[in-house]
Amino acid sequence: MKTQRAILSALAIVICLLTNANRSAGQARANYQPMTEAQRSAFVSEQARRVARQMSGRDYEFTPAFEATIRKAVDAYVKRIGNNGGEQFGSGDARLIFQRGQTVAPTLIRIFKARNVSPLIGLYIPLVESEYINLQSPNSVGAIGMFQFLPPTGARYGLTTADLLDVEKSADAAARYIDGGLKKFRDDPMKEALALLAYNRGTSNVERDVADLVNENTRACSICALTDQRDKMDSNFQNENVYYVPRFFAAAIIGENPSAFGLQMEPLSGL
Repeated sequence: MKTQRAILSALAIVICLLTNANRSAGQARANYQPMTEAQRSAFVSEQARRVARQMSGRDYEFTPAFEATIRKAVDAYVKRIGNNGGEQFGSGDARLIFQRGQTVAPTLIRIFKARNVSPLIGLYIPLVESEYINLQSPNSVGAIGMFQFLPPTGARYGLTTADLLDVEKSADAAARYIDGGLKKFRDDPMKEALALLAYNRGTSNVERDVADLVNENTRACSICALTDQRDKMDSNFQNENVYYVPRFFAAAIIGENPSAFGLQMEPLSGL
């Protein structure tokens, strides 16, 4: 019996080591901050495509210009790592953002999985929207909560204004919203990115944008085409919406490769 227990114990150790090795295999080991400009660009390109594969199950064909926009967003978050800015939304220490993300990650993953939507989407929408702060006071357009729903939008999913401050209920509504966007844009190779843009801009607006500005030559990366033609879009797109999807990918790149940014934590997704 002692021999059998020893063998089982040894096997358990080996399995644990293999699990940890597999978990870290996809994570970037390099340190981002001291990289050269070229190295940073290459890192962002590789990791943005990895996030896209994890989220969609296929490769995204980002343009260099769109990857550059993602990189600007990554660098903006990096500047806030260790800035001792506290928890102030939009300017606080980014280390605290990801610590808050760790706290809510299991709940978000569970809820989005239950709706058959990629957990990565559930993890990083609230980082972009609220930095994982359950914002009680309405913003300039009236949005509240961690997922920044407008009360009329929440009502479409059966949520009262009070419900929008319930993280689980608002997360479930967000998962349903994204699921609707994925179905609406199901024929587009970038349907996840368009569903994310629609979360910020509105589905009907994005449908119109794609119809007006995306053609067969640019359909391989419709989100890139829209971003490249921002000057043809309305002021809301130019001032806010254009940054939304790049910020999402930037947040996911950091959250899924925390050690590369000096963050002492596991990837938020646990992968």
